[in-house]
Amino acid sequence: MTREFTVVGVVGLGTMGAGIAEVLARSGVRVVAVEVDPAGIERGRGHVEYSTGRAVAKGKLAEDARARLLDLITYSTALTDLADADLVIEAIPESLDLKAGLFAELDRIVRPEVVLASNTSSLSITQISVHAGRPGKVVGLHFFNPAPVQRLTEVVRTVVTEPDVVTDVVDFARRLGKEPVVIGDRAGFIANALLFGYLNHAVAMYESRYATREDLDAAMRFGCGYPMGPLALLDLIGLDTAFEILETMYAQSRNRLHAPTPILKQMITAGLLGRKSGRGFYTYEAPDSPTVVPDVPVTSPEEVASVRRVRRVGVVGTGTMATGIVEVFARKGFDVVLRARSAEKAEAAVGKVRKSLERQVTKGRLSEEDRDAVLGRVAPVVEFAELADCDLVIEAVAEELSVKRAVFAALDEVVKPGAVLATTTSSLPVIECAAVTARPGDVIGLHFFNPAPVMKLVEVVATIATAPDVVATARAVCLEIGKHPVHCGDRAGFIVNALLFPYLNDAVKMLEAHYAEADDIDTAMKVGCGLPMGPFELLDVVGLDVSLAIERTLYNEFHEAGYAPAPLLEHLVTAGRLGRKTGKGFRDYSR
Repeated sequence: MTREFTVVGVVGLGTMGAGIAEVLARSGVRVVAVEVDPAGIERGRGHVEYSTGRAVAKGKLAEDARARLLDLITYSTALTDLADADLVIEAIPESLDLKAGLFAELDRIVRPEVVLASNTSSLSITQISVHAGRPGKVVGLHFFNPAPVQRLTEVVRTVVTEPDVVTDVVDFARRLGKEPVVIGDRAGFIANALLFGYLNHAVAMYESRYATREDLDAAMRFGCGYPMGPLALLDLIGLDTAFEILETMYAQSRNRLHAPTPILKQMITAGLLGRKSGRGFYTYEAPDSPTVVPDVPVTSPEEVASVRRVRRVGVVGTGTMATGIVEVFARKGFDVVLRARSAEKAEAAVGKVRKSLERQVTKGRLSEEDRDAVLGRVAPVVEFAELADCDLVIEAVAEELSVKRAVFAALDEVVKPGAVLATTTSSLPVIECAAVTARPGDVIGLHFFNPAPVMKLVEVVATIATAPDVVATARAVCLEIGKHPVHCGDRAGFIVNALLFPYLNDAVKMLEAHYAEADDIDTAMKVGCGLPMGPFELLDVVGLDVSLAIERTLYNEFHEAGYAPAPLLEHLVTAGRLGRKTGKGFRDYSR
């Protein structure tokens, strides 16, 4: 028989606890909200009143509905007032000792059949449950912040949690309008276990001065469609909270990638906790303000180096990326020379550009006259010598080092002195291309994202030999064609792939360990973290073979055990399950 959770206790009225109390009351559930002292009660009540007041102001909640909601919440400083609760949700600070003590006390107060739930984001539910005399009736019920808005809840079962308890809690979460995923008890659960490894990696990039905070954040927003960059997200979460979660994850996994990056501890010690303290990776207008204010004058590369003139651009290649780049430059008024291996391939490539432009005409985004003008600026050629007068030549051929090196050797022979030579590689060393030329200072990486006419991001990759004015020129060109350039050094994965693919690999390992199903993992990351696609959806789109190649490149460069491709990914590629392009990957698309 299904339990009826009519009266629910919430212990702890910080941001999360107050949010959970609001969620419960919005669904007509009577709430007994408990804090340690009257000041805590007033803070919690203030949270609920402010949140519901905003909802009324935005037209998302009627005033009478708000009044009914507020009436459903009773506040108390006595745990004994939870005696009649059907379910108690703990939302106190992330301390195992505090939570264990609370569960032991709750066990003496509430009826034997009452379910006890912890909102912990990283601590072991098993370790918490053993302090109650009813471990079979203890679960994790992890809401995401802000609880009234975020739909995901992670329902965490231990090895002794009774199946009917899990079923009843899942049904209750759905009644609250949430999307529950059921998982086992392991540090970080799904969302945090995948999210915080990625965040920690971004901090390590920042600490090593591999890329600026702005470029790291912009890379993931524009390159992956993430709602926030990793460092801005850490400021929102709180660096102290992030540090505690990572410490907990590392204590259980002993995975070096979960060990908090040293700069986190240093920043916490200095009181730089993120938005709540007014300063973290960024500086904010005031504590708890979302408004970033400048803290250090920013000097862009073009301010410290001269910029070379670029009006004529060469593109080598005929694939999707090459033709997309041709379209981008031609639409911005550049003369473009498109070099192909044969006249037929050259004409076919121009045909792809024409087809893309036709779609824009059909949608009313481009006039026929402008289409013709754009095509008139594109010159298809076969001989490398036709690129001699280009100011910038972008190589966009197959992702094979030998092929790219051959192209750069040919370009070095014919292209005029002072021209910038760029590669669009997404993972190969740019310096390897530069090394076959007599002008390594003129070589740079310009990693466009697919589809190039749509995606705003370009990773500008400087080698140890790239001249400062070449970096400045690359940045200026990106801005001129309407792209957002981010700067980084020449190492495997650059920014986006180096942050993205270890996270994807971790998701495969999670599936491989039978910890959670692919659907639940995807749901957790989309609903809980606001990502546009779950990891398995994305892997199937990218292609499992492409993903495996990138992961192998990262592993071979960094020799980091945590980057070793998951065996499951290797096996799927061997079996020919490459994702959407073959109809089968982590999911079957052939039906």
